[in-house]
Amino acid sequence: MLKGDFPVERFGGLRTPFYYYDLPLLRATLDTVQQQLDRNPSFRVHYAVKANYNPRILAEIAARGFGADCVSGGEIRAALDAGFAPEGIVFAGVGKSDEEIRLALEAGISRFNVESAAELEVIDSLAAQLGRVAPVSLRINPDIGAHTHAGITTGLAENKFGINYEQLDAVMDLSLRLPHVEYCGLHFHIGSQILDMSDFVALCNRINELVWRLQRGGRPVGDINVGGGLGINYQHPNHLPMADFEGWFEVFRQHLKLPRGTVVHFEPGRSLVAPCGSLIARVLYVKQGTHKQFAIIDGSMTELVRPAMYRAYHRVENLTSDEPEEVYDVVGPVCESSDVFVKEALIDRCRRGDLVAIRSAGAYGESMASQYNCHPLPDAFFFEG
Repeated sequence: MLKGDFPVERFGGLRTPFYYYDLPLLRATLDTVQQQLDRNPSFRVHYAVKANYNPRILAEIAARGFGADCVSGGEIRAALDAGFAPEGIVFAGVGKSDEEIRLALEAGISRFNVESAAELEVIDSLAAQLGRVAPVSLRINPDIGAHTHAGITTGLAENKFGINYEQLDAVMDLSLRLPHVEYCGLHFHIGSQILDMSDFVALCNRINELVWRLQRGGRPVGDINVGGGLGINYQHPNHLPMADFEGWFEVFRQHLKLPRGTVVHFEPGRSLVAPCGSLIARVLYVKQGTHKQFAIIDGSMTELVRPAMYRAYHRVENLTSDEPEEVYDVVGPVCESSDVFVKEALIDRCRRGDLVAIRSAGAYGESMASQYNCHPLPDAFFFEG
């Protein structure tokens, strides 16, 4: 949505900060993904609920028949409440509690993405108590260093996520022995906000090597879950409002060498929902320093923590000014020096009361909001088109 398309006249009476979602853009994004699935019948998409679990957003995605990638019992409940079918829900996470595992078993979800031998044994035990057999995939660390922020790289040789590459044979043998789990395939995830497609090519090559090794050893392959990680363009949300889904799916279509009929699962999150969301805030003060000027807004790291946590960039636009651009540090009111959205940003001249939009905030914004400093959680509003 271009700056001039924001219905600023409707914002005047609303308490800021709040999230504003462009539903036509979300729907166009989902249409684009569906077109790719129509071209690749063996591909399946599971939306990563952690990116944004606003009920309206979830309902829009569930209505398309996509699956859900969940990392907690709460996310499983949210997905079910929004209309996601249990047979499309996959459950990942390094620390699944007994309560969460029971919930997933009783709901009849399609897959547990298992991240350790210890977890596998607990799932087997709990499934036995309920008289169930749990379908499982093994999450393998492919030892690929994705070109992204260190805090969202997850596929290295050894970290809290997944099973080390060299441990696969032993864990797979365990999954084949346990009576109340059913081995169904392999799961991978190398990180988030990846724009370099060569990282996904490297993942394909590693998967191909692993599949060949399993086949040579007489072990089953099952289906393949390549995770998510596709990034978006945060610098130019108006000109590049959609992720490169065609290029992403094409990488896996061209480079994966799998047994005929193998189903490939994808878990996009950010790429589906980040572009459609903006955090709308109001300028409280313009503070003149000796060498800087600050636009102090009522939005903060409590509503959108990514800049403070990852030094992530979000474009900031002044919605109510057409005056010449000036340079500002855009900062929030929280009593932390890290409560900064962007430094030395060129923005239309700011005055007290102006409304600003922090763009591309539809992922890991509302879902990570907190009430630090006793700030209330932000409301959400929707543009219907």
